Parts: sequence; C-alpha cells; structure tokens
Amino acid sequence: MSTVDDARRSIAAFRASHDRLAALVGGMSEEELLAPSYDDEWSIGQVLSHLGSQSEIFELFLDAVLDGRPVPGGEVFPPIWDDWNAKSPLQWRDDWRAASEAHVARFEGIDDEAAAAFSMEFFGMRLDLAGFVLMRLSEQTVHTWDIEVMGDPSAAVAPDAVPLVLQGIDRVVERTARGDGGPYRVRVGTHEPVRDLVVEVGDPVLVRDAEPDDVYDGSVDLPAEAFLRLVYGRLDVDRTPEHSESGTRGLADLRLVFPGV
Repeated sequence: MSTVDDARRSIAAFRASHDRLAALVGGMSEEELLAPSYDDEWSIGQVLSHLGSQSEIFELFLDAVLDGRPVPGGEVFPPIWDDWNAKSPLQWRDDWRAASEAHVARFEGIDDEAAAAFSMEFFGMRLDLAGFVLMRLSEQTVHTWDIEVMGDPSAAVAPDAVPLVLQGIDRVVERTARGDGGPYRVRVGTHEPVRDLVVEVGDPVLVRDAEPDDVYDGSVDLPAEAFLRLVYGRLDVDRTPEHSESGTRGLADLRLVFPGV
C-alpha cells in the first residue's frame, strides 16, 4: 500500500471516529457533560475540551507543514488550553464538534501530491501524513471509549480503528510503560486482527512480534481492542472481555506495566 493510500485509510477512520463521537455526545445536557468520564482526571465535557484544543493545535502544525514553514513550538499550547478551559460545558460540546469537523475536513481536502510529500518532525519523530493522522485517531478513539463506556460497560474501541491504532502502539509504550518488575516476557495473542506479540518487561519495556525461539513466563490471548486498551491503561478487571491466560505472568502483571496515559 502506498503512503497516500495509508493516509486515505487513516483519514477515513478519523472521519468515522469523529462521526461516532459526535453522535454519542450531540444530545448531552450540561449535567451529562459534567459527569465523570473513564479518565478519572476529566469529566465528559473536559474530554471534549481536550480534544477540541488538540484539533486547534494540530491545525497549526498542519498549516505549517503544508505552507513549508517550521512547525510551532510548545509555547502555542497554553493560550489554546486556557481558551478551552474557560468555556462552558455546552460550549465544550458544540465547539469540539465544530473544531473537529473542520479538522477532519481539512485532512480530507489534502490532494494526493501534498499527501505524498507530507513530512514533519514531531518531538523527535519523523511523520508522514498517515502517521500524523494516526496520532489524532488514536487519541480520539481512546477518549471516545472513555465517554462511551460510562453509559455502556460493554463498550469496545471502534473496530475499524483498532488495527490502525495498534500500528503506533510503540510510541505509547515508550512514553508510559513501567518495567520495574522485570525482566520477564509475556506472549500476547490477539484476534481482530490476529497478531502474535511479545511484551518484554524490563528497561525498556518493548512490544514486538513473537519469534519461534522465544521463551515466555506467561501467555495471554484476548481481542486486539482489549490489548490496545491494556496498553492505554484501560483494561480493568470489570472491563476485560473473555480471554485466556497461562503461565506465571499474565494480565495482572501487565496492568502494572501499563498504568495509563
């Protein structure tokens, strides 16, 4: 698949993620928006505020890259955050929807030539357009689950987004995983999509494809969306789907490795 095709696929999933969240929160009252989300630091409305501010910030990055200018630094973040923090709950809802719609439409309007040429340095990473969109998709997808699960305990991460978000899971592992209890290895088998992975717990923590001669301290088989939530610190016991475990290390250990982001 070409770089442009990858980008189009990521943008389509981002559009679906926006539409799903817009439908979920569109009719929420102020009281509902002030209710807790799964992220224990934020209400549902504050999640939308965060996502709205991120849409504005990433628009600045997008403008810079497409115009051939250096991307802005972190000094642009606080004024945007302050503006969103000052909004009312209903403004969080409505202004998120407007900012996100404009952001998604902007991605959809990028032509093939610009999509193929897109390249940016982002906090030590070199990103093409697909990688840039995936950063937005992963954040919005996980936070959509943070909201949806509060009304539906069986909620799952959107299936069209799961294989795409898993592509960038290494970045989350690098930033948040804790390997204090290592070294040990846990094989993780997933379905939808099928993956055979190894979580190596140590300094650093690594998630990689399994190899034939690997030796494990434990093995876990579960849905891919559950593994994604595990890495994001969102697989508590009450929200863990049907799975299997064997060996001396398993989900209880891995929950300590991935405290959340």
